[in-house]
Order: sequence, then C-alpha cells, then structure tokens
Amino acid sequence: MTEKKVWLITGAGRGLGVHIAKAVLATGHAVVATGRDGAKFAAAIGDHDNLLAIKLDVTRPQNAQAAVGQFGRIDVLVNNAGNFFAGFFEELSPEQVRNQIETLLFGPMNVTRAVLPVMRKQRSGLVLTISSTAGIAGQMFCTAYASAKFGIEGWMESLTPEIVPFGIRTMLVEPGFFRTELLTRDSTTYAQPSIDDYAERTKEIVAAWNSMDGKQGGDPVKLADALVKLVALEEPPTRFAAGADAVQTFEAKANTLLTQAHAHRELSTSLAYDDA
Repeated sequence: MTEKKVWLITGAGRGLGVHIAKAVLATGHAVVATGRDGAKFAAAIGDHDNLLAIKLDVTRPQNAQAAVGQFGRIDVLVNNAGNFFAGFFEELSPEQVRNQIETLLFGPMNVTRAVLPVMRKQRSGLVLTISSTAGIAGQMFCTAYASAKFGIEGWMESLTPEIVPFGIRTMLVEPGFFRTELLTRDSTTYAQPSIDDYAERTKEIVAAWNSMDGKQGGDPVKLADALVKLVALEEPPTRFAAGADAVQTFEAKANTLLTQAHAHRELSTSLAYDDA
C-alpha cells in the first residue's frame, strides 16, 4: 500500500476510531472520519490536509448512502462505531436490545451496503469490521452486546465469499479489553435493576467494570498501528485476535468446540437416513 489510499472510518470521533484515524494519517493516507457528532473530530484528531470529517449516523441507511455517495473512491472501510448495553437479559428492555443490534449489526451493514458498489466498481477494497471477543465467546451481562457481535461474525464470514470475486477483502478484528471509552458512561448503558434475584451479581459486576475502566491492559494506539500494518499486507488476515486475552479466548473457544464435537460423536454421526 505505497500509494495514497482513502479510509472511511465510522465512530472516528472518540475511542479506537480516533487512534485508527491518527495512525492512518501518519502513514500519508487519506481519512474520511465519520460520526454522529461532527464537532468532536477537530478536537479529537486535529486539522490535517488528508482529513475530511463528515457527520454520519450508521443506523440511518439513507444517511450512509448520502455520505458515501460523495466519494469516487474508498479503499478501506472501517466499521468501528459502537455502544454497549450491559445487564442481565431479563432486565434489558426490548428497546435496549434492539438499539444494541441496530447500532452494532445493522449499522455496519448500512455503511457496507453503501460502500460495496464503490469497491465493486474499482474492483478492490477492504471491509474491516471491529467485532469483539464477545463475538467469539458469550459471557454473563453481555447478552445484547454478544448477540450483535455474534451476528457481525456470521455476516462477515458469509459476505466474504460473495465479494472476493470483485477483489474486495474482509477483516474481522476481535479486541479483548483495551483502554478505550467503552466502559465509560458515554458508551455504556446499564439495564435498570428490577429483579431481586440478579441484584447482588449486578452490583458486583458493575463495581468490577467501573474499577477496570481506564486500567484495561490493551493499548489502543498499538492496536491502531497494528491494523494499519495488517491492512498493508498483500493478503490481510480475515480474522485478527487483538490482544493476549483475545488469543486466549480464541484458543479456549476452539478447544471447547472440539470437546463438544467429540462428546457425542457416535450419536451425532448416526442421524442420516438408512437408505438401502
């Protein structure tokens, strides 16, 4: 990737999106930074000749189409915009669950659907989507978030063979815990406690996460630099475990699946019709 490329980054006004934008600009490429609050870009990223800031709400398909329609070329799409609705499933409202999936799953779908015609026309491009280790292995208090991230995983895996004939690649990135703004009040919405059976565990989990905020082990600057390097490869990986904890999650899930596959192997393989 020696020539200047155009990167479109969603959720670029804060968190990991800011670091990705800065890392891309440092390599001499152009960034189209998008987000719901256009005023945040200048403060977060600063002025730059290769930076264009556009207001974009990923949950609005027409908004995505209008934003993407301004450009004749997009080389890398980074689906990064996100939020976090945390809580026990019974206490999360249907509206909160829908909001989570609307932002984390349908949002990237909206932007990708708008970008693909551009990439097909140029017969090249990379769709890089920020998933999570919660898309590899579910965990308590993350039912809405994991549902959306598991959806991202299946969507991207299925999309990949559809678009590879046009020279378009995909990359899923599954970060573990990084020192971003995901656990802050601006990004995280907790379910309103309403069921006594969950009350004690809710207090413990919220307290633990609050104490973790700002102390996560992963460095988002290093992750952003790593992503720029991976994108520059002739064959970028289709999936990248971001962080030592992410590698552990991958390995644990792989081992669990193998154990489950073999646990009832004889019964599992005996379910075909007994055709003569």
